[in-house]
Amino acid sequence: MSYLLAFAGFAALVILHEFGHFVAAKAVGMRVERFALFFPPLIFRWRRKGSETEYAIGAIPLGGYVKITGMNPEEEMAAEVAPRAYFRQKVWKRIVVIAAGPIVNIVLAFLILWGLYSFTTLVFTQPAVDKVTAGSPAAAVLEPGDRIVSVDGKPGFSPGLSPQDGPERVAELMSTIRTHTCEGKPKVGCRAETPVRLEVLRGGRTLRFEIVPRYELLPPAPKVDGQATPKREARMLVGLTFAQEPAEFGVLGAAAYGADTMWAVTTTTIGSIVKLVYDKQARDQVSGVVGSYEATRQSFEFDTKQAIYVLALISLSLGIINLFPFLPLDGGHIFWALAEKIRGRPIPFSIMERAGIVGFMLVLVLFYIGLSNDIGRLSSGEGFGVR
Repeated sequence: MSYLLAFAGFAALVILHEFGHFVAAKAVGMRVERFALFFPPLIFRWRRKGSETEYAIGAIPLGGYVKITGMNPEEEMAAEVAPRAYFRQKVWKRIVVIAAGPIVNIVLAFLILWGLYSFTTLVFTQPAVDKVTAGSPAAAVLEPGDRIVSVDGKPGFSPGLSPQDGPERVAELMSTIRTHTCEGKPKVGCRAETPVRLEVLRGGRTLRFEIVPRYELLPPAPKVDGQATPKREARMLVGLTFAQEPAEFGVLGAAAYGADTMWAVTTTTIGSIVKLVYDKQARDQVSGVVGSYEATRQSFEFDTKQAIYVLALISLSLGIINLFPFLPLDGGHIFWALAEKIRGRPIPFSIMERAGIVGFMLVLVLFYIGLSNDIGRLSSGEGFGVR
């Protein structure tokens, strides 16, 4: 069932994206020849009697498209439909049509997050100790209930810290702990060369400790459908579990937190795309269609709300990535429409054609990296619950 739900979720994102283009094109008077879910070869097509638009389903489930008359300025067309061709329209109309798809994805993401946050009690990780692992480096010094004020001077708990700000503080503290490494190549069980300096609030008193992290395996991830546990990672750990704190937002608070979430995802997505040029670790983290689908499917296995949340983030990422200024992405069409407006006359098609080839190659490289990573995870069992 999770496979069907994930497939339906992805199909819905594609349909809504293309529906944005479709409605906008119709609204400004453009002629829409085809509305298609997935790419050719077509396995289903239907046209309402007297309609100019064909509705179709393709065999390759990697997206969808809306075919508008005259997207190619050199396209041959009947004289009676030429006035409604894409490149015969004013620049603002073209931008509205192209931007409508990503905007639908972005608005959809906001509405989903707003709804989830409005009617769900969220749980946030806090810079406080919930449990201490027996025999761990932290066992001799930390106690449940300790509030971690700082790690190596990086701030953790502070009076007035809101629950939703806790996870960011915890992430910074964990990153700081991981900077303490073993000598040479780390092996499971090795101790860091330098200690972590912690400042802790306990019973109204401020205490200071030094803890030497160990390189340990992370706890095993839960199984999916009874399949093998994914490969375990090893990191520098001190042996504590951070506390969790529930929080409810209400309608207005949920809208604000939804916007905060979207801003964080947007900046992370853009930063990750930029890092692909020079950061191998960033390239290793890229996930393609297969990986995104599998993440959604596994989310449905664990929790429907979590799966809807994942779909919201995928919808947002789809909208953001589509706005990058490279043909054949939507952002590429917007970029060249704006260039035409600034130039005061149409851009030669030969220039756009060459730019389109470059953009297509960039998209192809990104697709290849994502697919390669997905296959690697599939073969190793990392993130896919298989071996």
